[in-house]
Amino acid sequence: MCGIIGYRGEREAQPVILSGLKKLEYRGYDSAGVAIIGDEGLGIEKMEGKIAQLEDALVKSPKSGKVGIGHTRWATHGEPNDVNAHPHQGCTDRYGLVHNGIIENHRRLRKELESRDHEFSSDTDTEVLIHLIEEQEGSLEEKVRAALGEVDGTFAIAVVDADTPGKIVGARRGSPLVVGSTDDEQFIASDVPAILDYTKEIIYLEDNQIVSLAGSGIEITDFEGGEAEATTRTIDWDPVAAQKEGYKHFMLKEINEQPQAVGDTLRGRGFTDGGLKMDEGELREKDVAKAEKIFIVACGTSYYAGRVAKYVWEEYLDIPIEVEIGSEFRYRNPPLDENSLVVGVSQSGETADTLAGLEKSREADATIASVVNVLGSTVTRRSDAVLYTHAGPEIGVASTKAFTSQLVALSLLGLEIARMKGKVTVSEAKKAAGKLSRAPGLLQEQLENVDRIKELAEVFYEKDDFLFLGRDVLYPVALEGALKLKEISYIHAEGYPAGELKHGPIALIDENMPVVALITKNSVYDKVYSNIEEVRARKGKIIVFTDELTEDTKSIADELIHLPRADKVLTPLIFTVPLQLLAYQVAVLRGTDVDQPRNLAKSVTVE
Repeated sequence: MCGIIGYRGEREAQPVILSGLKKLEYRGYDSAGVAIIGDEGLGIEKMEGKIAQLEDALVKSPKSGKVGIGHTRWATHGEPNDVNAHPHQGCTDRYGLVHNGIIENHRRLRKELESRDHEFSSDTDTEVLIHLIEEQEGSLEEKVRAALGEVDGTFAIAVVDADTPGKIVGARRGSPLVVGSTDDEQFIASDVPAILDYTKEIIYLEDNQIVSLAGSGIEITDFEGGEAEATTRTIDWDPVAAQKEGYKHFMLKEINEQPQAVGDTLRGRGFTDGGLKMDEGELREKDVAKAEKIFIVACGTSYYAGRVAKYVWEEYLDIPIEVEIGSEFRYRNPPLDENSLVVGVSQSGETADTLAGLEKSREADATIASVVNVLGSTVTRRSDAVLYTHAGPEIGVASTKAFTSQLVALSLLGLEIARMKGKVTVSEAKKAAGKLSRAPGLLQEQLENVDRIKELAEVFYEKDDFLFLGRDVLYPVALEGALKLKEISYIHAEGYPAGELKHGPIALIDENMPVVALITKNSVYDKVYSNIEEVRARKGKIIVFTDELTEDTKSIADELIHLPRADKVLTPLIFTVPLQLLAYQVAVLRGTDVDQPRNLAKSVTVE
């Protein structure tokens, strides 16, 4: 969602902050701004639009100073415009504040503040924070602590005060915030890539912590003012990995990185007599052995990865496996208890609804394992055991390499659960995991289909609607393929189980409707073929992706993409890449903003 960057040190803050904001563009935003403290006080520049526009304005009116904060806003309360952009100031020229999250009681607080003669300039929930801070007494840390005591909701904030010019104060509850440092500089940000060019030594703030960045160093306290523990982690991401490296878009780069990403996920992950080693924490055999049900909790693309895992795990587990959308799971009353195993799946490790689902599971004494990409993220700290995907930074809003890496990691985790429950032996788990070693090569093979996918996109990119059909393990892949097309090309697309076609969606079929059919010999081939015959009878345009090339397949398809056949666990990977490429090529032809599609954010850190 929104992005935060703050800097204090010996160099000019403006270029550091702009650099950090550019690194955060992938999170999605509609406006941007900076607040910098210099010799003449606090200078603020903010506006609707892209960071490039903000940069142009700062060329004309630069803000000099060595302490500052910056923000990219994704609108929740108040439309995207210059006034609602962050930073916010309140009634004076002293303060600047940036905020990610939602202040749930902002309407009541606003009325109370207005009754005390505070004048508001924006429609945002955020502005109440800076007005509350203005009313407090004491140091900047004490003012922030007192103000946040009146607030309900989620927040990550950074605040500067022209009367305390060498300091930045930050705080978090429910929204991520990280701190980094070198010998003579400190940084604060909503995400690691914003500061990775300057330091790899990172502290992830916990909920209800306040951090002060000053000349004396970094001080972290809790909301009561007591000293808080903090662990510094060294991030091994290469900053160059977050650059486009000659690709037109980050999304295309990340599609092409999938053989490497999946290889990194697999590397060093063999089964030993002790099973599969988790990256952090411990998945205890006694907890898994007693598990009577499994809940996979995720959102968006990660949810579809969980849906694939359910099909794969059911091959060797005979207990109920439910795949839950985080935003629904958190408000339901599922049968959670100490005999439940909950698996959280999140690329960022900061997805608000997934986190809430894990908190709910923790309260029920369930065992929690998670599949996450980002080291040290909040999900990892809410889990008993963590398996990292090691996909590296994913900048494009539409997830690609994170999805395929999750499929592989979840396959391994499922085998480990089966081993712990006595459903497979170590030898059988090794053999099954060994099949995944073909994944990088098979993914690379699909990347060589790009010219054929371009031809396909050129035929269909002007269509307004698509249907994606699949069965068994390819049904969630159909859902993910439809989501990719929706996300970046703004085409209405829906995924369905092919067997459900006749139960409603078939009414949509006519000569103008492209239908993407995913057919594998590994599962109910004949049934899917019959479903596609139903489309053909109604003159729908049939695009077939299949690993079984027959004369019948050739005759039924208007367009045909032939894919290699492999074991069932590899089938979702093989079919995913060409669907990603199709969505990408269609979006390019339609001229959309591929890496930052409208209305979307990379990491959804608010409810």
